[in-house]
Amino acid sequence: MNILVILKMVPDTVEELNVSADGKSLDAEFLRFKLNDPDEHALEQALILKEKCGAKVTVIALDAPEVDDVLYTALAKGADRAVKIPVSQAGLGTKATAKVLSDFFASGGGTVTPDTLVLAGSYAIDDLEGELAPMLAVHLGLPYLGVVSSVAASDHGLVVQKEFAGGLRGEFEVELPAVLGIQSAEKPPRYVPVAKVRAVMKSAKIEEVDIQSPADAVCLDVQRSYKPEAAGRAEIFEGSPEEVADKIVDALAKSGVI
Repeated sequence: MNILVILKMVPDTVEELNVSADGKSLDAEFLRFKLNDPDEHALEQALILKEKCGAKVTVIALDAPEVDDVLYTALAKGADRAVKIPVSQAGLGTKATAKVLSDFFASGGGTVTPDTLVLAGSYAIDDLEGELAPMLAVHLGLPYLGVVSSVAASDHGLVVQKEFAGGLRGEFEVELPAVLGIQSAEKPPRYVPVAKVRAVMKSAKIEEVDIQSPADAVCLDVQRSYKPEAAGRAEIFEGSPEEVADKIVDALAKSGVI
């Protein structure tokens, strides 16, 4: 199996995010980037498939801060090949990103063979609708299934579990080649020691494939960014259940709700 995993860097929301002086972007002075969580699960699912049935795993990412560390970490975890496309992901919309990735495949950097499986995260904080993977599937002319939580090889291709609202799951048979949007892997993403990552940095190389940003790329035009504003304070009701219920009714009546 030929598995290609699309990786994307996103701002680390553990750190406080501030709007820069231009009012349109994030302040980059203290901004940290990390691998998108669903993409990390996509990589883990690829490595699980490699261990179970044999596969060559290639990780692909556009240029972004700290992306080299993520690509080397993927190699340390077990990926066979790491490719960086020297096109900055900053400012690119989902549509333009899908076009850049499709150009990468068209260039021969990622050949689609009959046993090819393309994995991407089912969403990102700047792609909450999860449009990247289906758009890429359209460019490649491949079938797509998203919000996937389990992938297993079968005699006819893959058996894939997809999550639905309300805790429901559906099982699908998918023929290769195909594109999947991964919600979560079968197991939590594995940990790799820093020493192993450093060793890989000395022994392995990240390939670069020269792809140009499309001339007609639709980039994001941000008019203004805002930090969340406090709308009010929460009121805590104390007392017995009956007393709390009376206080809630009084509060709703004063606000005109009832």
